[in-house]
Amino acid sequence: MGQTRGRTLFFIPALALLALFVVYPVANTIWLSFFTPEGEFAFFKNYADVLSQPEIFDPRGFERGFPYGALIHNVIWIVLHLPLTVILGLVFAVILRDIKGGAIVKSIVFLGMVTPMVVGGIILRFLFDGNVGIIPSVLALFGFAPRTLTAYPDTALFSLIAGSLWLWTPFSMVLYSAGLETIPDFVYEAAVIDGASPWRIFFNITVPLLKPVTGVVVTMTFLWVLKIFDIVFVATMGGPGGASNVLALQMYMYAFREFNPNAAAVVATFLMIVALVVSIPTFKAAGGEE
Repeated sequence: MGQTRGRTLFFIPALALLALFVVYPVANTIWLSFFTPEGEFAFFKNYADVLSQPEIFDPRGFERGFPYGALIHNVIWIVLHLPLTVILGLVFAVILRDIKGGAIVKSIVFLGMVTPMVVGGIILRFLFDGNVGIIPSVLALFGFAPRTLTAYPDTALFSLIAGSLWLWTPFSMVLYSAGLETIPDFVYEAAVIDGASPWRIFFNITVPLLKPVTGVVVTMTFLWVLKIFDIVFVATMGGPGGASNVLALQMYMYAFREFNPNAAAVVATFLMIVALVVSIPTFKAAGGEE
């Protein structure tokens, strides 16, 4: 009894810190999101007012083009970035698993992951710059006029998405590489003896056995894209004209540029709800839970 009570005492400092720095801020943010800037309790009307603002969702964008609003930009980012990250990470891991010098190539690819995102945003600005950037120079070889791709509404968001692949794909590659090490060699040897082709081995053995890893990669990538902020802030500040704006950046704008903490709390709570709705079922599916 005394030992159990003594062990419980060790949890008190951790629980106190958790309550102070996690539980209280989350609860306070949710509570704040139900109030207007004037201090009136508006319940869900505050959500309707904030999430219908043009900077969050602008239906006129479907007629004229970018910007569509931060919410749609996040959706576009997820739709493009997520499958490409999963596919590229898996392909890199499989190809580099057995080839000579694969570890060196993995180290080079992993440079994108260890690069601070703020630094990565600065690098992207130079990569897509019309005067000194390598990307416009390469495109010029194919007949495209060199221009700063992050300075035009129709290319700014896609340029950042392409850059984010370089910064995040190493994450999925490392996880898939670790997952491949857990697959016994005799599984592949038996498949080869049975006459299975490399493609059949890949789709019928490798991909199914890496399902738990894929669940982690998908969830972590989704959460990373959902809260993407730093590279957008540094590279374009959401411009031009809001064409590359995203929800996390708009939350920052509400809080520290417009001094509207209530609107910022609405966006923060919305992001938290979306993250929970997506991540919990994904982890359960990856773990084989019903």
